[in-house]
Amino acid sequence: MTTAKKALDHATRQLPHTIEALKEFARIPGVSANPAPDPALKKSAEHVAEWMRRIGLEGVEILELPGVHPYVYGEWLKAEGAPTLLLYAHHDVQPPGRPAFWKSPPFEPEERDGRLYGRGVVDDKAGAAIHFAAIEAYLASGGLPVNVKVVIDGEEEIGSEHLGEFLDRYRERISADVIVLTDTANLSAGLPSITYALRGIVVVEVEVKAIDHPLHSGMWGGPVPDAVMAMCKVLATLTDAHGRVTIDGVDAGLRPLDDAQKKRLAALPYEEAVFREEAGVLEGVELCKGDGGSAYELMWHRPSIAVSALEAAPLKGASNQIVDSARARIGVRTVPDMDGRAVADALCAHLKAHAPWGVQVATKIEGAGNWWITDPHGPAFEAAERALAKGFGREPVYIGCGGSIPFVEPFARVLGGAPALLIGLEDPLCNAHSENESLLLVDFKKAIDSAIYLYDELATYRR
Repeated sequence: MTTAKKALDHATRQLPHTIEALKEFARIPGVSANPAPDPALKKSAEHVAEWMRRIGLEGVEILELPGVHPYVYGEWLKAEGAPTLLLYAHHDVQPPGRPAFWKSPPFEPEERDGRLYGRGVVDDKAGAAIHFAAIEAYLASGGLPVNVKVVIDGEEEIGSEHLGEFLDRYRERISADVIVLTDTANLSAGLPSITYALRGIVVVEVEVKAIDHPLHSGMWGGPVPDAVMAMCKVLATLTDAHGRVTIDGVDAGLRPLDDAQKKRLAALPYEEAVFREEAGVLEGVELCKGDGGSAYELMWHRPSIAVSALEAAPLKGASNQIVDSARARIGVRTVPDMDGRAVADALCAHLKAHAPWGVQVATKIEGAGNWWITDPHGPAFEAAERALAKGFGREPVYIGCGGSIPFVEPFARVLGGAPALLIGLEDPLCNAHSENESLLLVDFKKAIDSAIYLYDELATYRR
């Protein structure tokens, strides 16, 4: 029996224990939106470090920078002559959101109908658990066929904003031949997917002010401008009737799709009715058509804009006032070859130029994370294709991702262009970042098997 077969058998026997370990991990409310240092993130990092030691990783260390949520590192470097894989996931999670919308408490994981529910169970604590389960299975079966270095990020959900500092300090320690990242999605449940493109994101906060204090809407309404109405008018100018972004210069340098990308898009299964159902689009609501591209093209290869927060006065307890100001948080998703900083500046200029009635507009750029794209060819990607086909029992597809993962581009650059294999576990029904986040357990098992196959397939890889 080969070592890989022994590892697969071990992982199958250990699956109930792996799921229980994931539940224990998910009970830690490591929300990175909380200011650092945060006791829950410290506890989460300590939990990860102990898990690493328990499965046999060596050199385990919590890597801390001043004022930064902790990263965790571990390694196993005893496969002489074999390549080294850098395995990445993150242990921080999003805030739980609206408690009333959860069917079970967000930090008390619960199994229902083949899914595990809880904040962080799929994004991205399952990603870490996949690595740990595969490593444990090999080390219990004679040893890994590759060398591994494991980095578990503690600030991914807030943009890994200190990543540059982290790389400057630890770049020699994390040198590797291939990056394997488990923080992306499958196109659909049971369909293994390799992500080769990520959009970037530009985030701007804006405040609109018209008066220096709230006023009675009956006594002053009419001549006095309403800041909330002004904000709505400004926001309405950001897209046209088809949902296309209308900021001047936002599409400067936009890279057209090449023939290979068009072919990958055309090969993907798509049914609008299924897409609408999975997205939860209400009956009668039309999908935005953008510039006429497919839904996947619009999500992965075209810029988009979203208002992620809008506030003025709370609905509960509101009185008949003209409020003094309104605030919004706006995110623009960027694609090759858009310049994030230029987009941020253009957005700020647009907001000020389109404000009605001379209202005061103040903007603040919160971040400008970069897009990433790779050419998914070569022996590393071929190894991933074979591993996923074995683990899931069907051929994988290549997809883009509308979201952003700040880790990928700088790590690939620092590692001299090492191929980055983005192989995740989210599916359209997982509700990552939303209430009732969940993990499809049958795919969790397939992903662990695929990781075991992947390490075996990459054992002969050479850059």
